[in-house]
Amino acid sequence: MVDPMPQVDDLSRSFVELNQGTTLVAVVEMSQSSWLVAGLVSGVDRRPLKKLQPNPAALQRLLEPWRAEGMKGGRPIERIVLAYEAGRDGFWLARWLRSRGIEVQVIHSTSVAVSREYRGAKTDRLDTTMLMRVFVGWLRGERGHCGMVAIPTLEEENAKGPTRERESLVRERTRIVNRIKSALTRLGIRRFKPELRKAPQRLAGCAHRRTARSHQTCSMRSSGRWLGSP
Repeated sequence: MVDPMPQVDDLSRSFVELNQGTTLVAVVEMSQSSWLVAGLVSGVDRRPLKKLQPNPAALQRLLEPWRAEGMKGGRPIERIVLAYEAGRDGFWLARWLRSRGIEVQVIHSTSVAVSREYRGAKTDRLDTTMLMRVFVGWLRGERGHCGMVAIPTLEEENAKGPTRERESLVRERTRIVNRIKSALTRLGIRRFKPELRKAPQRLAGCAHRRTARSHQTCSMRSSGRWLGSP
């Protein structure tokens, strides 16, 4: 039986044959203040590792000397592949590098299995080692290492902007409403809906009734008519 053709939207493994003898593999661990770049270069015994300021041009320049090292080691580097974990930086870097001839993949952060011991000892160096391991497994076409995120065009990403903004505002609204409900519950006001349009007027009515009951209680105490007193 002939195997079915692979689905184009299957991002759990690569369908491009990996020739490690002619491929430079790099991964980037990103933080707000720096990028840590690790390389795997055929023909080079060492594992290159370099920390950079967040700068795409500097990243591109870094890959060229690594490629030259592989060439000196007798390995013609014909393919450069790079990966980083999806996160705050989004997809702009992937688009920038792809436009300059570098093959880029963005790793889905929840697709990488991390052991409990590894989580407890998380550092940038460990992160680059882990990213390199799962990325090479993915490049070999093996399942179970990690999954990739489809990189949208700039137009596609901009089209999602209003939806994402609305989702963010809805989450913020829910958080604020829950805080208001908790505060009112501590004051003895329950089943109040602060999201209603007339919530301020209803809250004022609740406050007025609470004040009236408080005055009535004080009056009963002062007149001796509290708890059945004669």
